[in-house]
Amino acid sequence: MHCLKRLGERVTARTFERQVVELHVRVAVLNRFSQIGRPQTVPVGAVA
Repeated sequence: MHCLKRLGERVTARTFERQVVELHVRVAVLNRFSQIGRPQTVPVGAVA
């Protein structure tokens, strides 16, 4: 929740539907940032 606040304290949209969309966009941005920062594990070689 702390990270969500960094994208803006308030919801700026007026209608409920637009507020939902705005929050979905914020969550998508946070998920993308998390994905970028996560290391990818790749197997080096197969063990027989």
